[in-house]
Amino acid sequence: MIRFLLPIWTKLDPIYFKVSRLSYPINKHTSDTILRVRVTKYKGRNITLMDGTSINTNDKLVKIHLHNVRLLNELKDVKSDIKKTRILYQYVKQSLPGLDEYIQKNSHGSDIKGVVGITSLTKCCERLGFEVIQISHPFYKKFKWVSFLLINILSHDKLSLQSVLKQSPNYLFLSKQKLTSLYRK
Repeated sequence: MIRFLLPIWTKLDPIYFKVSRLSYPINKHTSDTILRVRVTKYKGRNITLMDGTSINTNDKLVKIHLHNVRLLNELKDVKSDIKKTRILYQYVKQSLPGLDEYIQKNSHGSDIKGVVGITSLTKCCERLGFEVIQISHPFYKKFKWVSFLLINILSHDKLSLQSVLKQSPNYLFLSKQKLTSLYRK
């Protein structure tokens, strides 16, 4: 199925990129990044991160998106899920200094409180500095689960229906201060 759907997705991805107002955080250390970003206003429940940063409704955050079609193209011949996880971990880790640089140079940089993403891949997120927080709104959680369904199916060679049903999307948060302390070059 991946061999059939991936070329179609690859053709449609530039349209999605433009419609969703995404951009790439350019890193002076490497021009290659797996993240695509945009500044957004947070619309979830108020939370306080472990470093004391409060994220409230309408705070400015950088929303991160993985470049999923690129990942799927690059990892389609990798059979081991563990190896895929290691490669993804390295891609994200290499992209985070560019994300810090993007925030520092952004015209809204002083107003940005941190980074938010949504993923069902939470295994190594804490090692990268992110905090994993469950999505509390049941409708939004189900909506995100459905939107990740195709990615989850395409990213696993032998994915059972039971494992697809168990995968749950979560928020990832990283405060601007923690991002800077961990990834400023």
